[in-house]
Amino acid sequence: MTTILGIAGSLRAGSYNRALLRTARELAPEGVQVDIFDLTPVPLYNADVDTDEQRPPAVTAMKQAIAEADAVLLVSPEYNYGVPGVMKNALDWASRPAFRSPMARKPTGLMGASAGTSGTMRGQEQIKLNLLGMIADVFAHKSVAVPRASEKFDDDLRLVDERTREIVTRYLADFAAWVERVTV
Repeated sequence: MTTILGIAGSLRAGSYNRALLRTARELAPEGVQVDIFDLTPVPLYNADVDTDEQRPPAVTAMKQAIAEADAVLLVSPEYNYGVPGVMKNALDWASRPAFRSPMARKPTGLMGASAGTSGTMRGQEQIKLNLLGMIADVFAHKSVAVPRASEKFDDDLRLVDERTREIVTRYLADFAAWVERVTV
């Protein structure tokens, strides 16, 4: 069983990105399990408490979940043409302490949904730069960017657009196959 840890870069209960992550769990290929980590309890990064003795429990849990997963799937909105603070904060915690990051060499994929037409592409590029600094292995594949999300999800936040469901399904199959190759 390949395990992928999904992390959404939005705290909103009605977030399209949280819904997209739930869809990824639903559409994951056979033999792949997508577990979701909720960033809500993760505090703002504070180097004063980023020690093995003082690290907040939610951060320790996140870092342990990353370490135990075969891969990570980051699903994030884009705020003001960039990565939202929620996702950046999680990446800052996950990157520390230097040289002991659970993200080092971790296969990582990207997806995002937005109400606008860019579908989070600019924000995903910024996330890739963060991942580069963490020595994460970023999936060299066209990531999933869902533009005009309000037209593709129903009122219950189910992804109902068939073309987008096909794109997500294909991406997950390609991502899982790559993870299997690079983690042997």
